[in-house]
Amino acid sequence: MAVKKLIYVLCLIFSVISSNTVAGHRDNFHVDIPTLSQSITVDGEFDEPQWQQAAQVSLAFETSPGENIAAPVTTMVKVFATQDQLLFAFTANDPEPHKIRANLRDRDNSWGDDLVGVKLDTYNNAKLAYQFFVNPFGVQSDSIENELTGQESDAWDGIWQSMGKMTPTGYQVEIALPLRLFNFNQSDMQTWGIELVRFYPRNETHRLSSSKIDRNNNCQLCQLGTATGLANAQQGQDLQITPSVVANRQQQRDLNPNTAWETDNNIEVGLDLRWGVTPTTLLNATINPDFSQVEADSGQLNINNNFALFFDEKRAFFLDNQDYFDTQMSLLHTRNIGSPDYGIKLTSQIDEHTVGFLAANDVQTQFLVPGNLSSAVATIDQESQNIASRYRYDLNKQFSVGTMVTLKRAENYHNYVASTDLKYQPTDNDTFTAQYAYSQTQYPDDLFEDFCGSDDCSTIPPSCDLQQCDFNERVLRTAKDGAFNDSVYRLTYNHDRRNWWVSSSYISIGEDFRGDLGFIEKVDFSKFVAGGGYNWYLNDNFFSQITLKGDWDISHNQAGDEIEQETEMSISFEGGWQSYIASGLVNRERVGRRINASTIAIAGNTRSFNETFGWFYGQFTPLDPLRLELELSYGDDIDFANNQLGSKTKIIPEVQWKLTESIALDLSHRYQSLNVDNGRLYTANLTDVRLNWQLSLRSFIRLSSVYTHIERDPSLYIYQHRQAKYQDLGNELLYGYKLNPQSVFYLGYSDAFVADDTIDTLTQHDKTYFMKLSYAWLL
Repeated sequence: MAVKKLIYVLCLIFSVISSNTVAGHRDNFHVDIPTLSQSITVDGEFDEPQWQQAAQVSLAFETSPGENIAAPVTTMVKVFATQDQLLFAFTANDPEPHKIRANLRDRDNSWGDDLVGVKLDTYNNAKLAYQFFVNPFGVQSDSIENELTGQESDAWDGIWQSMGKMTPTGYQVEIALPLRLFNFNQSDMQTWGIELVRFYPRNETHRLSSSKIDRNNNCQLCQLGTATGLANAQQGQDLQITPSVVANRQQQRDLNPNTAWETDNNIEVGLDLRWGVTPTTLLNATINPDFSQVEADSGQLNINNNFALFFDEKRAFFLDNQDYFDTQMSLLHTRNIGSPDYGIKLTSQIDEHTVGFLAANDVQTQFLVPGNLSSAVATIDQESQNIASRYRYDLNKQFSVGTMVTLKRAENYHNYVASTDLKYQPTDNDTFTAQYAYSQTQYPDDLFEDFCGSDDCSTIPPSCDLQQCDFNERVLRTAKDGAFNDSVYRLTYNHDRRNWWVSSSYISIGEDFRGDLGFIEKVDFSKFVAGGGYNWYLNDNFFSQITLKGDWDISHNQAGDEIEQETEMSISFEGGWQSYIASGLVNRERVGRRINASTIAIAGNTRSFNETFGWFYGQFTPLDPLRLELELSYGDDIDFANNQLGSKTKIIPEVQWKLTESIALDLSHRYQSLNVDNGRLYTANLTDVRLNWQLSLRSFIRLSSVYTHIERDPSLYIYQHRQAKYQDLGNELLYGYKLNPQSVFYLGYSDAFVADDTIDTLTQHDKTYFMKLSYAWLL
């Protein structure tokens, strides 16, 4: 209650002392966009008479690595609008055009190339900005920048047009952005935040801009310029209907002993609807959607890890305007809605008010069971209903306050969460955030048995050490009688200057708090963090920036018992060869697993271990076609299986090699080993290979393969029996044709192999043939 009152008082104070202001300012940069009656053909040529009537601006400044110095190359941009489009023509001159970096790639995969584009804040309130970039071949990249979270998401895909063309003096790009892409207030004349940008990668990646960027201001979207015009702009009917047909043939079999293949043929017809009800309100709906992922997740090595792995959302229905649901905590992670039959989403922004509503069923119920030493995914074989609603009030660019409510419900199960949050930036350098959430949850009476490794899971004995049974924290967190509730609150403060910054945060999560529609992996937990750093900006040096930073944190459970205390220092360098090099040293004291597995107590029930380890990360591009990365770490690490200290070595090299302008190879490998007193506990290797052949701007062939190989010494496992060998291999071959992000044709094949102590060699146990066809009707 005290936290609620504090937030309420802060809201009143800040609403009184703050004044309404806009974000982007004409003093930074300004362009008046003329509205013409006719559009143009997007072909990369600027021969239409409309371009003679367009406004013209130049990208005069380099904002990185140079600090608002004169741009090293000339970039001219023309812009005009029609009633339903915004059009740009970029002329990117280059004194050495043979050094232009351009590759034929799939959408959102051209970073590292020469690029031109635009950033647009259609409400000019420094909360969200659309970003559109195009390389010299016309490859599109789009994303949304969220000032509230400080993150950019390239998962969003809009339908827009672009075309690029190489010229003897550089390259030129034409862009047409339908106004149906945007949410904006309806008025006779628009004022939007805008920045025109060019990325010019040579020895370093130069960022060129239409306006200066003040490094002494931690709000990026507050520093946009303004674009006025778009007289009587119209979104049109803004109705998109996308029917789809998905067919797959899946064959599976059991191994050891091998059984006959079982075949399942399936054909599904689905329908997606996207309707701009008003220029500021968007309705998404889906019936019987295909929510299978065309692109396989990156391989992850899950060994000596007590917490559940995180996977990004990639599905279009959930990605559209997903930023409307963002808060400082992850209260909505839609990968928890695995396979819905239907879904509906409504998002709207009117003046200072932003609203989002999402509802979907799921054929099963999936959520995260959190703890303070471990977490895991639980699945209930029952249909669930999932609802999330979000409201945010942006008084001005300095202050915003919001609420969030989520609901996940099935038979004998529910989780309800209500939250309030605020962000306040009293100066260009200071940012305060706060969030409070309250939950009520009820589990099925027998859910804890899903995590129990003992023969008798009906009761939990009063004492159960590691050698007696295989109970774990998830058993204790799910063995609940009736409904239970708890809360969480989070406070942060950041002070950012050009050359230095300090920050601190505190979070306290109650023992019985649950956020099952989000990704809350820790409960019964509190953590305080304080840190800072210093930047050196160098001129005429191989390294253009050096950063020294560090932090200290301490964590406890809600009973006040210490879980972890950590100190970390690191130094990083950015400079030539598009390089980024960082290295650090970590010292921490943290507890291992519980000795008595029938209680969640920390004090007197765990061993504390002191770990010291160092790490290194480097990436650079010595040649245009070749990008290299290397991650290393070596030092102490807890062996959680045996509750002892070991020595871990981790090596992760990665190569991105552009074999030709249209063929690219991405190869990464992860090696990890852990030595304990009596020998090598395990050696783990994971190799992820992806070969992409972009046949044209619209079609591609992709081959991916992920191989995992783990070897253990079973004699070194004290409390559990582990197999000496485990291998798995997953492959996928995919052909894709994209007329646009929603009008697609996919044809593919995937399979899976496994081997272990009982299966001598990699043996196939799964294979799938699949096809998807969808077409977006724009009405």
